[in-house]
Amino acid sequence: MIGQPLPRLEDRRLVTGNGRYTDDIDVPGQAYAAFLRSPHAHARIVSIDIGAALAAPGVIAVLTGADYLADGFQGMQHVPMPLDAIDPTAPAFRDALHAPAYSRLHLPLPVDNVRHVGEAVAMVVADTAARARDAAEMIMVDYDVLDAVVRADDALAPGAPQLYDDAPGNLCFEVQLGDRAAAQRLFADAHLVVRRDFHNSRVVNCQMEPRAAIGVYDPAEGSYTLISGSQGAVRQKMSLVGALRAPADKVRVICPDVGGGFGPRSSVNVEQLAVVWAARRCGRAVKWTSDRSEAFLADYQGRDAVLRAAMAFDAEGRILATDHEWLGNVGAHTVSYVPMSNGTRIMTTVYHVPVAAVHIRAALSNTAPTAPYRGAGRPEAHHMMERLLDLAAHRLGIDRVEIRRRNMVPRSRLPYRSAMGLTYDSGDFIGNMERVLELADWDGFAARRAASAARGRLRGIGLANYVEAPVGAPRERIEMRVLAEGVVDLVSGTQTQGQGHATTFAQVVAAQLGVPPESVRLRTGDTAFVSVGGGTHSDRSMRLGGTLIVQNAAHVVAQGKAALADLLGVDVATVRFEDGTFIAGDTRLGLFELAARLESAGKPPLASDAEFNGRMAAHPTGAAVMELEIDPDTGEVELLHYASVDDVGQPINPLIVEGQVHGGLAQGIGQALSEGYYVDRDSGQVMSGSYMDYGVPRAGRVPPVSLVFAEDPTAGNPLRVKGGGESGITPATAVIFNALADALGEDAPEELDMPATPAVIWNAIHRESPAHE
Repeated sequence: MIGQPLPRLEDRRLVTGNGRYTDDIDVPGQAYAAFLRSPHAHARIVSIDIGAALAAPGVIAVLTGADYLADGFQGMQHVPMPLDAIDPTAPAFRDALHAPAYSRLHLPLPVDNVRHVGEAVAMVVADTAARARDAAEMIMVDYDVLDAVVRADDALAPGAPQLYDDAPGNLCFEVQLGDRAAAQRLFADAHLVVRRDFHNSRVVNCQMEPRAAIGVYDPAEGSYTLISGSQGAVRQKMSLVGALRAPADKVRVICPDVGGGFGPRSSVNVEQLAVVWAARRCGRAVKWTSDRSEAFLADYQGRDAVLRAAMAFDAEGRILATDHEWLGNVGAHTVSYVPMSNGTRIMTTVYHVPVAAVHIRAALSNTAPTAPYRGAGRPEAHHMMERLLDLAAHRLGIDRVEIRRRNMVPRSRLPYRSAMGLTYDSGDFIGNMERVLELADWDGFAARRAASAARGRLRGIGLANYVEAPVGAPRERIEMRVLAEGVVDLVSGTQTQGQGHATTFAQVVAAQLGVPPESVRLRTGDTAFVSVGGGTHSDRSMRLGGTLIVQNAAHVVAQGKAALADLLGVDVATVRFEDGTFIAGDTRLGLFELAARLESAGKPPLASDAEFNGRMAAHPTGAAVMELEIDPDTGEVELLHYASVDDVGQPINPLIVEGQVHGGLAQGIGQALSEGYYVDRDSGQVMSGSYMDYGVPRAGRVPPVSLVFAEDPTAGNPLRVKGGGESGITPATAVIFNALADALGEDAPEELDMPATPAVIWNAIHRESPAHE
């Protein structure tokens, strides 16, 4: 079954409306929550008058941050510093230039200042959602408005408004990686130094399902239950345990169907903690469902990094060194530093860079917190690298493809240790590029460009290569039970947010145990039976979970052989297992037949648990080409064709992996061309807080896609899995901006703004000021 494009087993349930998302769930006697949100980006809370709201019809409670602290609880610890990509016993940035990285507990409701537009200030619980919302508007808050700062570079400037007294200069951490002195020596003697500043723009996490949460408290047991879609029930539970100061066995998290996550739904959000607390406070279950206006202001967001890049070359276009600055905008709360860790580790990508250095800083600002977003730093790094290569090729008069050939790590040098410490064990980087050039008919582009020019259009083509280093939570667990009724019961600590785990996990089980995929029952997302698991992110689910399935299946087969030998009184060495059947002499028992025989005999069932804690290196890689056309009269971009060669390792289900590539590409298209999240630089007010203003690409924006899977096998795991969830997103903005630059010409002194909207492109063509800051 591995490698077969099996239609997803879960789709019939989902497309017929039988999915069960958080908002589909109701708890008897539940009340409803609504939040009053700050209209200011930065202000001191002088007072909160809840009198009118408390007297409103149907209102059960009006709660503030002071009430939360009075109940003896504390803020959430997000643990923003990830573990190292190679050594999971150490933090990613262990050699900070100053004090340890800043990390602050995150209260569900603030007690002193509000720090971004849309931050929840007070919570109303009422007998209906409408009454809760109406009452929330009756709360009167006296604010002392403070100066705000929304850009990372502004936040670190002298005299900038300060978010927290214990984070001077709004600096979360500062790290220098690599040998900067050696890089500077090479820069001094270089034939060419290319420098560019890139602003990788902030994006909104526009998942299909708005966030929702239901909190339940059992006073008899003193236990809390959170029902809420997320990317990992165990991680959510541990955050709640800490905030509520509760024993671990008194907190349960249930994650039903999830309509998309993409990274920001890994960390607990304030509303999830608030409804659980409110349930205890009010003596009844409390439910909250976000609307899209709230989501644009309050959901964790992605990207937002300033990359000041510099690369030195010799006269033949070979890279000598890089020396970059990475400035990440953390937002108002320290949720995650993962993008900076991921991005700087993979910074040299598929190219041989003898010396690499990067100076990293993370800044607080009066914006919604940022969190890992699909790719989490890797698309940012590739955008920088691929744009610099195109610029260098232009200035040196070298073909864009040739400059890449001269610098790519050849397969003969594998295993290759990069200047940033990653070791690539596999990947035919040059072969993938050559294959995608053929797939995209790169050599025939000149004729197509001439045809576009004859119609008054500007045609461009771009190339980008990529390699990833997915990491994520290091610990995972899979439990397997073979049931007599013909079911293989699988409990997984990782869970789906739309990737099709119920299908792909079943395909692996089917291949290992010789059973139909339909006989596999996957259970996830409930800490009542899931004890360990890192959740779904960073291409980790099949890499770790699939390995554990293989291990468990081997244990189950060994148990089955021993059990049949015991039943028949024969030597276990004479028992074989073939195509789901145990064979001993003339006796043939299928897996489920043996399970039934053991159950009737009162014998232990066929069962195995396996756990992993560490790093399982993998390096998905590939190459992409985008061809596009610009209307110079309007600045409108038409994407004509996207070609991609992707080495995701062995695809368990090519159909699903194709969907992942298409989805990642769509998100990259959005960030590159239309998803503009604009915040006023002076006031911090959000100017694109709805789908009327924020341009999520529609299906028609995605061009025809030619997709080929390649595999240069890895020995890092038994299924040869590398990962396919980020293949579409990682090269996407790079390949689009390279194509735009090819269409417009590389002589512009500065980069196009991201997103490159029609206004931005029109202004670039006509050399006017950009439409936005």
